[in-house]
Amino acid sequence: MPSVVGPIKINSVGGGVVNFGDSFYLSPKSASKTSSGSGAFNTGDFICTNNGLNSTNVSDPDVADQNTTANA
Repeated sequence: MPSVVGPIKINSVGGGVVNFGDSFYLSPKSASKTSSGSGAFNTGDFICTNNGLNSTNVSDPDVADQNTTANA
């Protein structure tokens, strides 16, 4: 279905994706994985995190989660 896009000004795009009009096929150009323990990504001024015993499983039995080899 056709679309009409009016005047647009983009000053900067950092780590994002911008699509205009119709999109037939979208695929990721990069992929990453992060493993961390509980309470690791907390942000704020006054954080009190009581976790006790913690264990993070970082094994990946299927190896490939999101392939990007065929993307141009």
